[in-house]
Amino acid sequence: MSASWGYDGGLGLAQPAAGAQRLDDFEAIRLLASLGYGRVIFTIKSLPAIRPVNHLVDGGRVIIRTRLTSAISAAVRSSEGVVVAYEADSVDPQTLTGWSVVVTGRAYTITDPDEIFRYEQLLDPWFNHADTVVAIESEMISGFRIAAPEA
Repeated sequence: MSASWGYDGGLGLAQPAAGAQRLDDFEAIRLLASLGYGRVIFTIKSLPAIRPVNHLVDGGRVIIRTRLTSAISAAVRSSEGVVVAYEADSVDPQTLTGWSVVVTGRAYTITDPDEIFRYEQLLDPWFNHADTVVAIESEMISGFRIAAPEA
């Protein structure tokens, strides 16, 4: 799913820095699925907005639950298939190692009652009441791992 024309999701790793290793799509999604939280990036009034949310990865889609009245839910409803990004990372400040994954794609509200029920069972909302399920279809995946600096 990664673009073959060298776009790296804005990570600045078209030429990876020393110690940085680009991840293939499979490894990037595996790492993303290993965490239960991240940040969804979308626009409000043409400006970037970022919200921390919990997620699960299912069939290449990132699934989040939110409130119908939340900003992300309103953004998705305003334009079905709105482009968003989803980022998660794990960094160890002691060893200066870690990874980051960004999934960019179209987000939409899931309306199928069976799918909604399934995701309500699989994904507990972080806080508050979540009555809406949003899926992000991964169209572009970029990720990198940072190795410990050589001494």
